[in-house]
Amino acid sequence: MRAVFGLVLVLGMALAGAAVYMIQGYISQTEALLQRERDFNAKAGKLVEVYVFNKALNYGDALTPEDVQLIYWPEKALPEEIFRDPALLFPENAKGPRYIMRRTEAYEPVLSSRVTEPGELAGLTAKLETGMRAFAIKVGVASGVSGFVQPDDFIDIYWTGSVSGVEGEVTRLIESSVQIIAVNDAFNEGQVSSGSDAKTITVAASPEKVARLAQAQATGRLSMSLVGDGTEVVTEKVEVDTNTMLGIVKEEVVVAPVIEEKVCKRKERKGTEVIETIIPCTN
Repeated sequence: MRAVFGLVLVLGMALAGAAVYMIQGYISQTEALLQRERDFNAKAGKLVEVYVFNKALNYGDALTPEDVQLIYWPEKALPEEIFRDPALLFPENAKGPRYIMRRTEAYEPVLSSRVTEPGELAGLTAKLETGMRAFAIKVGVASGVSGFVQPDDFIDIYWTGSVSGVEGEVTRLIESSVQIIAVNDAFNEGQVSSGSDAKTITVAASPEKVARLAQAQATGRLSMSLVGDGTEVVTEKVEVDTNTMLGIVKEEVVVAPVIEEKVCKRKERKGTEVIETIIPCTN
């Protein structure tokens, strides 16, 4: 009986030791996970709820509460125009819904620059930033962009025409990285049917650039090329004429100076008459 009691006691102590070992391992693992979470939260900072679009929306679509949802976002990385308060995004007694001003993607943050004010329609003026003007440019097959240009693309604009004092025509880059805000009557890329040719494009430009474009359109031909990165602006002068294009270098004609021969004369007075006589020059 004592042997059995001793065996049970030894077995119980072994099980207790194993349990303590397992508990220590579990506590160590839990502490490691908690420390990892603390480190992550320290890097990410405080998380706050913000509104994002829960699906893709096109230009001109009305924004409803069903189109947005709340997600957590790092507070230190919040865009200034992001919506956090539902009362601001969907105010009571509003004149109407907000409308989408640019095509959006799912889980893109809802920014004030992407939607209109409540009740305000998404028109062409909604795409103009402060100080900018809308200017329409006639385009065709020869313009270089008529078949594939879309709203919100960026283009470089070239002018070709005659310049005083230059033989032949000159092509010059007059505007770089100009944003297209409309193609024909379409303000959004989803409104432009594939395969259709643009007859006019409307760009956003400052009043000075509008004046330059109007003068260029009236005095020559405009050509355009698509720009992949709208932030890339060409600042140096880009100009090509026919000779430069073909690599023709004009030869300069050197005209030898004309050396006038020195003539020496001697004057003699005979009565009232003065007589000049050519004589050899001594120096």
